[in-house]
Amino acid sequence: MSQHDKPVKIAKILRNKAEEFLSNPNLSNNLLDVIKHFETGADTSPIEHTLEHQYRQWLRNLYEETWSKLLTTLENSSIKIQIQALSSSMNILTWEGRYPLEPKGTLECYVPLNRLKLILMKILSNKQHNPHLVAKFEEYLAYDDILFYVWRVLPGLTAKSNPNDIYIMNYLLLLEKLQVKCNDESRTLCSSGGMNMHFNFDEAAVKRYLNKIWNCIILWEHTPATHKQLLIVLLEKVLPYLDKPLLLTDFLMDSLDVGGPVSLLALQGIFTMIQAYNLDYPNIFAKLYSMFEPEIFHTKFKPRLFYLADLFLSSTHLPENLVAAFAKRLARLALVAPSEDIIIICMFIGNLVLRHPGLKCLLNHSIGGTTTNDPYIMEERDPLKSNAINSSLWEIQTLQSHALPTVAAAATFINNPLPSIEWDISKVLENTGDNIFDKELKKNSKLVALAFDKPNRYALSKGEKVLNYWN
Repeated sequence: MSQHDKPVKIAKILRNKAEEFLSNPNLSNNLLDVIKHFETGADTSPIEHTLEHQYRQWLRNLYEETWSKLLTTLENSSIKIQIQALSSSMNILTWEGRYPLEPKGTLECYVPLNRLKLILMKILSNKQHNPHLVAKFEEYLAYDDILFYVWRVLPGLTAKSNPNDIYIMNYLLLLEKLQVKCNDESRTLCSSGGMNMHFNFDEAAVKRYLNKIWNCIILWEHTPATHKQLLIVLLEKVLPYLDKPLLLTDFLMDSLDVGGPVSLLALQGIFTMIQAYNLDYPNIFAKLYSMFEPEIFHTKFKPRLFYLADLFLSSTHLPENLVAAFAKRLARLALVAPSEDIIIICMFIGNLVLRHPGLKCLLNHSIGGTTTNDPYIMEERDPLKSNAINSSLWEIQTLQSHALPTVAAAATFINNPLPSIEWDISKVLENTGDNIFDKELKKNSKLVALAFDKPNRYALSKGEKVLNYWN
């Protein structure tokens, strides 16, 4: 290429146009060209006015306009349209990562962060709940590059002041889907080398992003719903990766006093802190004892409570009067519990007796009381003062007359020798009334004839004796 054919640098062209305008004010178009250049932001490309350049510019403008419309569609009233808009937006992000609009240097895996950030801003809306968009976006988190760069941009999208509960719930739902470590199967979405290309996932950086995010989240004002979701995210995703987990002690203590599922989740957090970080909490058994109320059988966190209680009461060095209080309280609650929960309670009490042989006195206590004369104080909040050790499990004896054979059979454990190993309650924690019903249907039962004549109409058969007593 000759010197004459080389493209003229934009700086020289701008300088010439400026000089021409200064020398001749009538050349005002030169000034407009210079101003237009500063609006476009280009600094090294030659000014071209060819048809090809104009066509490229038209395509680029159309591309940006389409992108803006897709982002707007993420707020559409139709959930199906929102999900399709998210899918299309991520497709654009994917192909732009593989074929960048601007030079990407030596990067082997390029993710357009400006596009990704705008998508996340729509998902983290403060105007509408987006669990469906979070569920759809989870599909893309299976790719290491998307997962890492979501962590990278998320601190900048985290509200520093108190956001509304819609934003908080969307944020926590998204955070629940993010994992700190790379996926088991390493795949990339935006790599030009294909999906199977290795991505350098920086776990140390992700942990820094997580701690930065958590320091903001913990200061937000939470509603009961967001408070519960925050504890779920804390227990299942965040706690093992916090730099200073003991700073959560006050938060968990305050959460214990809220009641309901929030207290139960906080209890699990405290148990983890006791087990992993040697946290000292002397009244933990009284808190656990107070959570066994009739309402707990009608929440989805019921299996979690039984699981935690089994862990807390697993030690054989606990005072027998303390364990007896739990056994007696559960036996009393079994009288009003759903059938599937009665089976869990019977197994749970049986395991407590196996761990503490001294509790066998409850199975057949000579002066342990009856329905009308029971020394156990149900209303006492301190299990050590409930006087349960002087009572008996007459409630379990009563349940042997339950209408469901499965429940009645479970309650007969107090009449038989106890097994040498504990019952595995994990197999029945998720059971429902439907499971018991299906199990009863599979049992062989004697067929009972309900009619001797096959009915062929709604009227009674001729000669039916019921007609003699019908007016």
